[in-house]
Amino acid sequence: ILNLFSYTNMSFEVQYQDLLRVIIVSTLSTVPSFTFLFLNGTMLFTLRSKPVFRDTPRYILLYNLLFADTVQLAQSQVLFLLSIFRVKLPYPVCVCLSLLANLTTGISPLTLSVMPLERYVAVCYPLRYPTIITIRNTGAAIVVIWIISSLNNLTRVIFFFPFEVLKNLQIKDSCSKIALLLGTRSDQYDTAFTCLVFVSAGVAVVFSYIGVILAARLASANKALARKARNTLLLNMMQLCLSLSSTIYNPLLAALSRTITMTIFLWVQNVFYLCFIILPRCLSSLVYGLRDQTIRPVLMYHLCCHQKRSQ
Repeated sequence: ILNLFSYTNMSFEVQYQDLLRVIIVSTLSTVPSFTFLFLNGTMLFTLRSKPVFRDTPRYILLYNLLFADTVQLAQSQVLFLLSIFRVKLPYPVCVCLSLLANLTTGISPLTLSVMPLERYVAVCYPLRYPTIITIRNTGAAIVVIWIISSLNNLTRVIFFFPFEVLKNLQIKDSCSKIALLLGTRSDQYDTAFTCLVFVSAGVAVVFSYIGVILAARLASANKALARKARNTLLLNMMQLCLSLSSTIYNPLLAALSRTITMTIFLWVQNVFYLCFIILPRCLSSLVYGLRDQTIRPVLMYHLCCHQKRSQ
């Protein structure tokens, strides 16, 4: 009886520690995630609140970037919480969530490859800017971005999805890209597509940055506009690096899951999630919202509107 009582106490203590750990880890991820979701949502509302934002190409591109980041952040937080609480999803549901994540993951770097070119045209070809960078052309570029990312998803489904064993497939653990069992060929394809997208975006940023610097040295160039564009391009490069860092999240977790205990793995997963998923998805709204002189007052108004109304 004493042994049974001791075993029951130990089991209860283990369950209590496990529950406490789950609560702490989920809180540490949920609080910053929901905070930045609120900021991103406010920023999205701000970018649709005035004609100057709706009718300016660079703000339209920023809205597309922020929308994709916000959707991915919300979807990632849902999957992260399901993983923490060890909730198993049906395989079709997990596939749909994974495809959504893959879709939005490609949108960010593709948009970041177009935004530097818009700044390059604004500085180097200011007289031709109104005819080249129009709302119609910007909308067409956004449509092409979504089509490319959708075709990437379609390719993964057609060529790598195991349709022949679909009825027998089950998610053994949490829903993630690792759990879909698409095979090594899918991993190689994802790596090739990711490298192609990020190299293209990097070339676009570097090319635009060099062009802006050369234009700034000309006497006829708008020095203030060139300096602002140069800073924006540096910001694009930083965003691209942060977006690239999120692609190593799953491979790192897959490698660590085979070498460390589950308890340590969940703590490491939380740290990686904050660094590689949340931060890259929230800096756009913070940096653009605070440094842009047109966005900042409107954004601050919407963030503090309840206080202003009460006053």
